[in-house]
Amino acid sequence: MPNSKSAKKKVRKDIKRRMRNREAKSALRTQIKKFVLAVKSNNIEEAEKNLSLASKKLDKVAAKRIIHKNTASRKKSRLAKILNKQKAATS
Repeated sequence: MPNSKSAKKKVRKDIKRRMRNREAKSALRTQIKKFVLAVKSNNIEEAEKNLSLASKKLDKVAAKRIIHKNTASRKKSRLAKILNKQKAATS
């Protein structure tokens, strides 16, 4: 348990930051799941829309340094690769 006033404030700030980060990561994972579901159901238009939204969320989360920018870039690349593979399979 923190004893000093500044240490108590630091704990309060950490809790707020952790909750904000968890919320952002959760929203990101939800968007990625929506994309994956659209791909699995062969709904290419919906998948493209969800890929765009997922990329946007990845960029925002990386800009806030919740995840590393290279991690965001890698995830975007892999999601695009999944979509391109599905497009090739359906055509």
